[in-house]
Amino acid sequence: MSRLIVDAHLDLAMNAIEWNRDLAMPLEHIRLKEMNMKDKPDRGKGTVCLPALRKGKVGFVVATQLARVNPFNSALTGWNSPSQAWAMTQAQLTWYKEMEKQGEMVQIVDKKGLDAHVKLWNDAAIADENKPIGYLLSLEGADSLVTPDYLYEAYGYGLRALGLSHFGPGRYADGTKTAGRIHPEGLELMKIMDELHMILDVTHLTDAGFSQAMDLYTGPIWASHHNVRKIVPNQRQLNDVQIKQLIERDAVIGGMLDCWAMDIRFIDTVSDPWQLDIRLEMLIDHWDHICQIAGNSLHIGIGSDLDGIFGTEQSPWDMDSIADLQKYAYLLSNRGYTEQDVDNIFHGNWLRFLRKYL
Repeated sequence: MSRLIVDAHLDLAMNAIEWNRDLAMPLEHIRLKEMNMKDKPDRGKGTVCLPALRKGKVGFVVATQLARVNPFNSALTGWNSPSQAWAMTQAQLTWYKEMEKQGEMVQIVDKKGLDAHVKLWNDAAIADENKPIGYLLSLEGADSLVTPDYLYEAYGYGLRALGLSHFGPGRYADGTKTAGRIHPEGLELMKIMDELHMILDVTHLTDAGFSQAMDLYTGPIWASHHNVRKIVPNQRQLNDVQIKQLIERDAVIGGMLDCWAMDIRFIDTVSDPWQLDIRLEMLIDHWDHICQIAGNSLHIGIGSDLDGIFGTEQSPWDMDSIADLQKYAYLLSNRGYTEQDVDNIFHGNWLRFLRKYL
């Protein structure tokens, strides 16, 4: 029997707006539509759509807005001004709202709405294919906030979680593949987040930025999509000290399914998951490591990042769509995890966190 799954990181609106994917359609339709397109390496290889989420009983997700600002003379992609980036996040927001109008999705902004949505998804009398996907809105990288005060407007339309950085130099904090810190504007932004009691996502922060965030932010903290540095030794992953700090703050860490975050051998756009035999089970090694530090299974969950600018070419070879997340019930049981552990990982830990802090 399928269990309810909470996935704490999916870039749904980015795929809908920038990749021009009609996520209300079946995955096979989306892939066929992209079969002859060459503009992006993951064309025809997507793993996420709303029907696939329902098939996999992924009934609740943390869904992002994402629009970077391109630093001057940078090779990174992004918008040339904060105003343009803000406009893109508003287009993404409009897509989520349109999905709500169509009955495809429902936004969750508080504990009452969360409990009602979980009750709906646990109602066996209603077929899963007739249930909307619940989403909590998160901003991945704060670049698009023209000034820190824009956060008040974003909170007003339902933003409840925020990560200060993404890849490279950021307007509020430097991110993955840099060694910078949280900028003064980012410290100001965190004060507003504290005031609004928002969730701070430490994913993509540098080591220095992570330390600043843990020292200065008093509100709830999580790591929506983060694996373990002991297994994949690069700056994008969490080291043991960081894991211990997150556990002490009652955080949850979402395991991600991007192959380069699972196996150090994988090289983007070069390696093949089949040749390296990168399977879903390899994420359990990362979860195991965190559980050994915590002494329990209360601080791990799923933050798949599927279709986060990659598709099946950069995902475990034994996963065709996000519906295959249900395979983890067997895989975890086979590794000695109890039924309660599986429930914790699939949904229990994220729901406990949100019921405490929303």
